[in-house]
Amino acid sequence: MKRGSPTRQRLTALGLLGIPLLSYPLVGLPGGTLADLPAIFLYLFGVWGGLIALAALVAERRGK
Repeated sequence: MKRGSPTRQRLTALGLLGIPLLSYPLVGLPGGTLADLPAIFLYLFGVWGGLIALAALVAERRGK
């Protein structure tokens, strides 16, 4: 069986990490507000932005 490139493997692992982080049990945990914003929005956008930033780092590091 042919193995994928390390970059592809890392991006796949990152996607698999995102699934439980964005599933209901963890999304339902934050409660209350912070700076008049619901904590759920801050959590969702924080995780989403973090996953995008990590994916960008992995994609840019491909030859190093």
